Amino acid sequence: MSTQTYQLDATHSAARFSVRHMMISRVHGEFTGLSGTLEFDPTSPETAKTSVEIDVSTVSTHQADRDAHLKSADFFDVAQYPKLTFVSTSVSKLGDEEATITGDLTIHGVTKSVTLQVEGASVEVKDPWGNLRLGFTAKTKIKRSDYGLTYNAALETGGVLIGDDIEITLDVQFVRPGA
Repeated sequence: MSTQTYQLDATHSAARFSVRHMMISRVHGEFTGLSGTLEFDPTSPETAKTSVEIDVSTVSTHQADRDAHLKSADFFDVAQYPKLTFVSTSVSKLGDEEATITGDLTIHGVTKSVTLQVEGASVEVKDPWGNLRLGFTAKTKIKRSDYGLTYNAALETGGVLIGDDIEITLDVQFVRPGA
């Protein structure tokens, strides 16, 4: 099989994050505006390339005031930086259903290299409409301060309102038309 190009299926994909809140629990959020491509050859997975774009205005933590604050200049500054992007630079296969993907993650106008731990099927599945699909789960941790997201407040009892470590989980499906 040769390299095939897949489109990210946003209706069957999710980009989620979590962060410590008040040093006692985690707040979870997600982005729903996803798009991207994957170039993939199952006989040579280490040659895969992917590019994903996320519409920052679609951030949701299921709390309207917090979502509006996240879109403001205190955090993502959606007016100036409307997109988050990830462009792969290398892939390393670790096992039949495990790999790492390293790439450039751009948030808030800052680009840093990150490595995603990937698990998922690298075999195409045919859906009921004849399309061919691949699915993966990818996880990483970043420091929001590395991307200029430094808003915070000190707590009276010690510590800070918002943690610096962000856990990211991507559950994605890519699709291409069948033959």
